[in-house]
Amino acid sequence: MPPPDDLPGFLHGVAPILDRWGYLAVAGVIGVESFGIPAPGQTIMVAAAIYAGAGRMNVVAVGAIAFLAAVLGDNIGYWIGVRGGRSLVHRFGKYIFVTPERLERAERFFARRGSRIVVVARFIDGLRQLNGVIAGITAMPWRKFLVYNAIGAALWVGWWTTIAYVLGIHIVEVTDQVHRYKWWATAAVVLLVAGYTALHVRHIRRRRARAAAAEASEKKAEASTRRAEASEKKAEACDDELAALEQSEQQRAGTR
Repeated sequence: MPPPDDLPGFLHGVAPILDRWGYLAVAGVIGVESFGIPAPGQTIMVAAAIYAGAGRMNVVAVGAIAFLAAVLGDNIGYWIGVRGGRSLVHRFGKYIFVTPERLERAERFFARRGSRIVVVARFIDGLRQLNGVIAGITAMPWRKFLVYNAIGAALWVGWWTTIAYVLGIHIVEVTDQVHRYKWWATAAVVLLVAGYTALHVRHIRRRRARAAAAEASEKKAEASTRRAEASEKKAEACDDELAALEQSEQQRAGTR
């Protein structure tokens, strides 16, 4: 196995699991993650593919096991959603960090995007764990879910294992380059984050300013409407007074 120092930092936590359990770790971690339990499924798949690139595992076996575990785990999640529904998740979800609020947000996202979101759900943290459960709760037809889920799992596994496998082949060279340019890379990341934060803050301020201007305009329009209504009522009152005066004059004339 590649020594821990040669692995990217985010893989150090799963390396001992993979060293001890091998392919079984890939199947188990991805499987439990797929039916709602928070687990580093994607991370361990990437680590296994890097190991394969280093010649310590078989990349085809890693990909096949990851695909089968993902599809099977999601189908277990689908069964949980169908049989237990939302009440089961609300009752026991707190033990696996699935709060009612998190489930509700995922359901809303799922509902807005439709059934095809199942294909890309594996690339979105949160939906990757709750994909099957939500599909079961919302009563998506099982065959449709199975097809979309299999396509999504194939794309997810293919993408990450390919990238990680290539990284594993060149792990020593990549690690040397990372150590060589890490400060430049850190500075670039800091600048990107700062730039994104500044743009995001400016966007929020502009949105708030537009909202405030719209609210002020709406209040101004309401005030104008109220003034117009008041003027109309005043005019009606004047008309009523004139009509009363005319009627009074006519009555006096008739008396004479």
